[in-house]
Amino acid sequence: MLGTIKKGLAVGAKTTWTLGKIIFPVTLIVSLLQHTPILQWLIRFVTPLMKWIGLPGDAAIPLVLGNFLNLYAGIGAILTLHLTVKEVLILAVMLSFSHNLLVEVTVAGKVGVNVVLAVAVRVSLAIVSAFFIHLAWQGGNDIAQYGFISNSGEQFTSWSDVILAGVQKAFVGIVQLAMIVIPLMVGIQMLKDLKWLDVFSRWMAPVTKALGMKENTSMTLAAGLLFGLAYGAGVMIQAVKEDGVSKKDVTLAFLFLSACHAVVEDTLLFVPLGIPVWPLLLIRLTTAIILTVAASFTWNRIVQTRRKEAV
Repeated sequence: MLGTIKKGLAVGAKTTWTLGKIIFPVTLIVSLLQHTPILQWLIRFVTPLMKWIGLPGDAAIPLVLGNFLNLYAGIGAILTLHLTVKEVLILAVMLSFSHNLLVEVTVAGKVGVNVVLAVAVRVSLAIVSAFFIHLAWQGGNDIAQYGFISNSGEQFTSWSDVILAGVQKAFVGIVQLAMIVIPLMVGIQMLKDLKWLDVFSRWMAPVTKALGMKENTSMTLAAGLLFGLAYGAGVMIQAVKEDGVSKKDVTLAFLFLSACHAVVEDTLLFVPLGIPVWPLLLIRLTTAIILTVAASFTWNRIVQTRRKEAV
C-alpha cells in the first residue's frame, strides 16, 4: 500500500507540474489584462451581436469576463446587471459551455486535442444553445432575483499591486490544482493496484461504448464530469501515457467534457442567480451525448472511407 501511495504522489506531483506550467502564466497574463483596455475593447466588439441571442448589450460583460477568466468572474458580472430569468438562463448555459477558455483549451492541447477545434466547439455550443433558447422559450420574463453572493471588486492603486495580485491568484490556482490532482492520482493508483479500476471500466463499458469510446476512457470521463476539464486533463495525460488511450478517444472525451464537465460545482454556482438549474444540467448532458455520438460516427465513417480508398 505504501508503494502505491508513493507512486500516486509522484504521478500527482508530476501532473501538477505539467498543468501548473500552463495555468500559472495564463492566469497571470489574464489577470493583468483585466486592468488594460483590451477586455473593454472586446466587450464593445461583442455588444452589437447580443440581440441575435436575446441578450442586452451589457450582457457582453459577463460573457467576456467568464470566457477570459472563469465562471466566478462571469457570475460576479451578472450580479451587477438587471436581467430577466430567461436572459440569466441564456448566460448560464453559454458560460457553462464556454468559460475559462485560455486555461482549459491550452491544457486540452497538452493531451493532443486540436486547440482550434477545442475553441470552435465550445464557442459554437454557447452561441447555438443561446440562439435556440431565445427562439424556443417564450417565458422567463420576470426580473431575476439574485441570492446572497459577495460581489466585491478589487481596487488597486499601482501596477505593482496589480502584478502582485496576479501572481497571488496564479499561485492560489496552482495550490487548488494540487489539492485536487494529487489525491485524485493517489486514488486512481490505488484503484489500479487493487484491480478496482478494471471493475469500474467494465461497469462503465456500455456508456463509453455507446459514446464511441473504449473502456479505458471511463476514468477520464468520470474525472472530468466531477472535477472539470483542467483536472480531467490531468487524468487524460496519465491515461494516454499508461493506458494507451487513442487520439480518437481522447478527442471524443474532450468533446463530451466540453459540453458537460464539473456538473456538480458548475450547476450549483448558478443556483443563487434565481434560474431553474435542472434544465441547465439536462441541456448540457443531452448536448454532450449528441455531440460525442455524432463525432464518433463521423470519425468512423471517415476512417472507413480512407481504408476503402487505400484498397
